[in-house]
Amino acid sequence: MKYLDEYRDSALVNKLLRKIRSTVTREWNIMEVCGGQTHGLVRHGILDMLPPKIRMIHGPGCPVCVTPAELIDTAIELSLRSDVILCSYGDMLRVPGNTISLQQARAKGGDIRILYSPLEAVNIARNNPGKEIVFFAVGFETTAPANALSVLQAWQSGLKNYSVLSAHVLVPPAIEAIMSDPETVINGFLAAGHVCTVMGLGEYQPLAQRWKVPIVVTGFEPVDLLEGILMVVTQLEKGEYHLENQYRRVVGKDGNPKAIELVNKVFEHRAREWRGIGEIPVSGLFVREKYKDYDALRKFGEINIQAEKQTECRSGDVMKGKIKPPDCPHFGTKCTPEFPLGAPMVSSEGACAAYYQYTQ
Repeated sequence: MKYLDEYRDSALVNKLLRKIRSTVTREWNIMEVCGGQTHGLVRHGILDMLPPKIRMIHGPGCPVCVTPAELIDTAIELSLRSDVILCSYGDMLRVPGNTISLQQARAKGGDIRILYSPLEAVNIARNNPGKEIVFFAVGFETTAPANALSVLQAWQSGLKNYSVLSAHVLVPPAIEAIMSDPETVINGFLAAGHVCTVMGLGEYQPLAQRWKVPIVVTGFEPVDLLEGILMVVTQLEKGEYHLENQYRRVVGKDGNPKAIELVNKVFEHRAREWRGIGEIPVSGLFVREKYKDYDALRKFGEINIQAEKQTECRSGDVMKGKIKPPDCPHFGTKCTPEFPLGAPMVSSEGACAAYYQYTQ
């Protein structure tokens, strides 16, 4: 398959591995930001192929994983109302809140529908005028344009029974927060190619310069990842730190200007709480005042849910790169995909799910 098989070519993989081994002379800690990259590294056994001096650290790039439990509780509470149809991507179904999961809420009678696009939710709103349709808008910058478009379509159509529960988070502020941590050990980053496809490269060069860390935008296949690692290591060995784009076949400097315009029209940047990590300034997308009628938090008001927080899950330490999933005492025993303690065990981009699926 074009643009897939050639990026899994074993000869090219081995060539890149030899080049990495001949280039590295000291220990380096490299964080891949995106959970999709983590799955690629684990699935293809790349972590075991790299020389011992290179330590890959798994970052917080799983938007499902960092969605606050309280926001999931809000979605669950809304789904159990008789006048609400809650729509969501499938990844969110088994993610535990502080009380139960959406899957368990569905079993209790909640009308929860798994969709591939928020535009489907707008059609559901058109066809169900007596119901309130809420789309649980989770994701990084990659899914934000479609969610913004759904708000605009509902607004332009005069639909009053559609709203989004926005849980969007942004990648550059997360990198800023990681490097601001006095305990950080990160020497370089692999940045998420799909995010940059939408948003472009403009925010990353200042981060590389300010924190003196190489940032390389990569794809998700073995050749992409290994070439990205080589580019980071080459910079580190030379004492350089700047932005490079390994994923040139997809990512352009300016991203998708129309998508960026759409996102900025509907959403504004504000501080966001990240599950297991804490609040990160200007890291979330929130519905602007102009479209407040399509903001579920404004429409339904604050939902006060009294629930004891789950404290056993160490997903925050996993997403901060402080531990690997198998280092958690509950990994694969008390915490499994069937009975997860935290989101990284059930999300398709979760680090714990990757280790459970490919290393057990």
